[in-house]
Amino acid sequence: MGLTLTEKILFAHLVDGELIRGTEIGIRIDQTLTQDATGTMAYLEFEAMGVPRVRTERSVAYIDHNTLQNGFENADDHRFIGSCAKKHGLFYSRPGNGICHQVHLERFGIPGKTLIGSDSHTPTGGGLGMIAIGAGGLDVAVAMGGGTYYITCPYIVKVELTGKLQPWVAAKDVILEVLRRMSVKGGVGKVIEYCGEGVKTLTVPERATITNMGAELGATTSIFPSDEMTLAFLKAQDRAEVWTPLAADKDAVYDECIEIDLSKLVPQAACPHSPDNVKTMEEIGTLKIDQVCIGSCTNSSFMDMMKVAHILKGKTVHPDVSLSIAPGSKQVLTMLAANGALSDMIAAGARILESACGPCIGMGQSPNSGGVSLRTFNRNFEGRSGTKDGQVYLVSPETAAASALTGYLTDPRTLGKMPEFPMPEHFTINDNMVTLPAAEAEMDKVEILRGPNIKPYPETAPLLETINAPCSLKVGDNITTDHIMPAGAKILPLRSNIPAISQHCFTVCDPEFPQRAKALGQSIIVGGSNYGQGSSREHAALAPLYLGVKAVLVKSFARIHRANLINAGILPLTFVNEADYDKISQGDQLVLADVRKAVENGETQLTLVNKTTGAEIPVLCELTGRTKDIMLAGGLLDYTREMLK
Repeated sequence: MGLTLTEKILFAHLVDGELIRGTEIGIRIDQTLTQDATGTMAYLEFEAMGVPRVRTERSVAYIDHNTLQNGFENADDHRFIGSCAKKHGLFYSRPGNGICHQVHLERFGIPGKTLIGSDSHTPTGGGLGMIAIGAGGLDVAVAMGGGTYYITCPYIVKVELTGKLQPWVAAKDVILEVLRRMSVKGGVGKVIEYCGEGVKTLTVPERATITNMGAELGATTSIFPSDEMTLAFLKAQDRAEVWTPLAADKDAVYDECIEIDLSKLVPQAACPHSPDNVKTMEEIGTLKIDQVCIGSCTNSSFMDMMKVAHILKGKTVHPDVSLSIAPGSKQVLTMLAANGALSDMIAAGARILESACGPCIGMGQSPNSGGVSLRTFNRNFEGRSGTKDGQVYLVSPETAAASALTGYLTDPRTLGKMPEFPMPEHFTINDNMVTLPAAEAEMDKVEILRGPNIKPYPETAPLLETINAPCSLKVGDNITTDHIMPAGAKILPLRSNIPAISQHCFTVCDPEFPQRAKALGQSIIVGGSNYGQGSSREHAALAPLYLGVKAVLVKSFARIHRANLINAGILPLTFVNEADYDKISQGDQLVLADVRKAVENGETQLTLVNKTTGAEIPVLCELTGRTKDIMLAGGLLDYTREMLK
């Protein structure tokens, strides 16, 4: 029986366990990446472990999230990360060099390698044939120190692509179709592996769009084979020497199969407020728009930008529409400036933003009250744009540009004949905004530069003998990390200051939560299904930790957030019977008696007693040997310190 591509790479990097679906495995990590919204904490954690220099093949620190410097906080964080990178052996991508996933694809990604990053869209690297996984900052810190990265051995979904995309139908429409079929929780515990003759028709930037938004499926990662198209991209980046052909065996066996005929796809949009609320243009009908934002790590490649420039050339943005465009990297921006495409965008009335995440994470460009915003981004969660009642639709760059001209959601197939947009034979190469680390002999001379906003990792403690605490908050299904720990221009600068940022924890759901939780001292949160979907931000675990949350009991978890809770020493529990969710109300006193002993003994089913109502509720506490030890120690940092002694 042959192997899937996923199995081949995992097997080559296997350190612990066996490739048995649903069991825990440990893999060796070749590369890591961080960005500045999660990176500051990751480097504080790396320092706390006491490892002097990274032990990976390549680790890169990017500045792309907190680039709006309204106060000293973001600038101080950038300086801190830059000094950590120089001292500890990381490459440092300076502000202005571009979005981490776009730059990593261009300059650092290597087929067949493993990559984890403290950003949920790290699976972008799967477009190059990497096993690239989003993770919490602490997991990344451990990997930088040479530690093994643990995941649940994934089920593997084969997406068989046939045919070829019709003119003006885009890679974005492919992943929107997958989301329509699988939903935002359909990929949990799975890797999405793309195969078939249709793969050969997609360039690496198009593949990266698809793997990038695989994060919205809840998938562990997504991956394409490394083939002649991959080689062409790497040759154009002067990196042909890192190419290796990679593909699944012809007789590989998959756990699930989906077939998509590319030639039958039409332009689609994810409607408010979920990436899987996908409809065709015809289904949506007439929709007047107020704003269009083009960019993000999903759709900011040179190829995307050239299509947008072609559509806008010689025309003017509709007077009722605000159009902003953010090229994904300095490389992309430089090439647009050199060939005149940037001038075409500006002449049409586009507002050119810096090469950074920007509006995608609520860092500027919020729409007007109740405004309809078309975005080429990956998430349209309620309030994420910075406007609470904003109506965000996720679309392709082609749809976005066409709509910006008409003032209405517009099918780009109305644009007439689409010209060829060949991938460049050679990209403009200039890595002058990447700072190299100090030589090992010089690292002791490098000073770590800390600003007053940078606070230490929150205090942790071993798992309690008994958890006796009230329910401080009860929430519903599909709670995202944006609900738990919002982003945006006002909050992101506090990412290195857990005491300060915790004051915004869950305020989207309940403005009183931070004060109530802190006053209670200890508490338990209760939630519905797919709890913690979205970003990899470990702040969604660290802020509750600081506020005294000892356990989270839900119907089901999103993968990364559950791992982050364990890393923070917060007990993740699920209902045995989902109907028992209704037996708990906010304010009820809940007791998990002798929970430490139960975890030590490896018991997977515990009894939670609602002292307020007298109800006895069975709950699952599914911890493996390693995660059990992490929980008993009080979190991954404490566990790692012990292991390194």
